[in-house]
Amino acid sequence: MSHASPPKPAIARRSPALSGSIRIPGDTSISYRSLMFGGLAAGETRITGLSEDEDVVITSRAMQAMGAAIRKDGDTWIINGVGNGCLIAPEAPLDFGNVGAGCRLVMGLVGVYDFDSTFVGDASLARRPRGRVLDPLRDMGVQVRSAEGDRLPITLRGPRTATPITYRVPMPSAQVKSAVLLAGLNTPGITTVIEPATTRDHTEKMLKGFGADLAVETDARGGRTIRLEGRGRLTGQAIDVPGDPSSTAFPLVAALLVPDSDVTIVNVLMNPTRTGLILTLQAMGARIEVINPRLAGGEDVADLRVRSSRLKGVTVPEERAPSMIDEYPVLAVAAAFAEGTTTMLGLDELRGKEPDRLAAVAAGLKLNGVDCDEGHSSLIVRGRPDGKGLGNAAGDAVATHLDHRIAMSFLVMGLVSQHPVTVDDTTMIATRFPSFMDLMTGLGARIEPIEGKAA
Repeated sequence: MSHASPPKPAIARRSPALSGSIRIPGDTSISYRSLMFGGLAAGETRITGLSEDEDVVITSRAMQAMGAAIRKDGDTWIINGVGNGCLIAPEAPLDFGNVGAGCRLVMGLVGVYDFDSTFVGDASLARRPRGRVLDPLRDMGVQVRSAEGDRLPITLRGPRTATPITYRVPMPSAQVKSAVLLAGLNTPGITTVIEPATTRDHTEKMLKGFGADLAVETDARGGRTIRLEGRGRLTGQAIDVPGDPSSTAFPLVAALLVPDSDVTIVNVLMNPTRTGLILTLQAMGARIEVINPRLAGGEDVADLRVRSSRLKGVTVPEERAPSMIDEYPVLAVAAAFAEGTTTMLGLDELRGKEPDRLAAVAAGLKLNGVDCDEGHSSLIVRGRPDGKGLGNAAGDAVATHLDHRIAMSFLVMGLVSQHPVTVDDTTMIATRFPSFMDLMTGLGARIEPIEGKAA
């Protein structure tokens, strides 16, 4: 997405009951890992249900630039990989636009190769420091040339033979953990990652599915030690990508909040490292029925029936943050309509997003009349179940800072609040969750663009 594009503001108004059955696009985290591992594996990988948002398209281009053959046949993506350790040097810089996750993972994947790889992105991505990924790569012998503060543009060159390391992740981060493990794929010996709390484990599950020699140990406190034997053979697989739980969060919360709603969301990924929001909402009194739980490609999948509910405030423990870090913006919206106080702890990682997602959410809540307190790593929200006084009658717009999750969260808020809620831009929704608007309006939500208005 070009950040030079004119902003496209939108407004959400109090909505009638939402109803219907929907399917969410494929999980983004599994989608771009499927492309990466398929591109690295020997033989053919076939993927159905692949998300086609910006993260995935850009990751696909990066893998093609390093030798993978990727094509689409109907609804199936077909990848002929190069084989582990056989990526080729990209002829031009790898441009990741505004896609931070793909940038971090590909840095880990290719950084240890004995050739130059240069990473660039848009102005927003270039502001974000990459030290958390670059520091362990340096320990493995990777040479790093970067803009000040470990920012893009960044050029990596691996040593002739990378050094396996034991790396303790400073704070829970699935992306940092995964970047180190991906670097370990082309490193002789055993690369070990120790994480203080369990984070998304798609990388570990999928690497084992592709044939990597990988072992995981979990301690009594939930910390995990992951060991990967480098330079093993990866073999192409058939993958059906389940629905993205992070994208599911928006229609799910909307159905809980809009009175008399009854919505079914089918084929949702229910990996235990991704269900923190559902657990939290159920503790708040949400009527979320898990239907037809099943296994698909080694992952837990189910359908969800969601009905409007009277929510009550809870304290969300710090240790739950890794399993729902992307869902805190929409949880904050749910808390704004819950009875009592909701306290969210352990939100340090939101400070490291671009923008500072915690500050952006708190500012949006206050703009729309919500009583909340922002701490260094916490957010306290005092709810109004009737929505009275919430929203912004003057039409002042929430500053989304090009963050699609903030935009969608506050559009959900407008479906329940007394006054409409306006967001300053929705262009990033079109690239990150392209079907969001059609999906929500198809359920009955009153969301519409504001034509001819600059945010």
